[in-house]
Amino acid sequence: MPNVYVARSVSLQKWGAEVGLTKHLFKVGVTDGKADAAVAALNAEAHAGQTDWKVLKAQTVDAADEAAVLAKLDAKLKAVDPNLYPKLRGARGIYKIRPEFVASHSMVQRALAGDREPDVEKVKPADVAAYLIHRALE
Repeated sequence: MPNVYVARSVSLQKWGAEVGLTKHLFKVGVTDGKADAAVAALNAEAHAGQTDWKVLKAQTVDAADEAAVLAKLDAKLKAVDPNLYPKLRGARGIYKIRPEFVASHSMVQRALAGDREPDVEKVKPADVAAYLIHRALE
């Protein structure tokens, strides 16, 4: 069964902050095997010029195609165009995330779940991963 996963590279995030893109860059992908094996392959091929990719979250789904998942996310979120940044070397599936969108999403989810006071907390990478997977599968 396919897995939808979210990974991040700390060095890619540092690079994004240095060039004025954003430090909130995350990779979304789909694999037929385990997400850890897919990220190991990303590290082996130096995906986007980086070798420090780590899985943040993975979710098993019944059926998923990477092109379809990325097309859904492209309609909802801002993807980084690999043609504009030579360092990315044609890497698809890297998204710029605005933390305020993630915070708003989690606050609405908590309010709908019945929490009395959905207070805003600092957005963590695991929250971003859950947000991206939710957006990819809805």
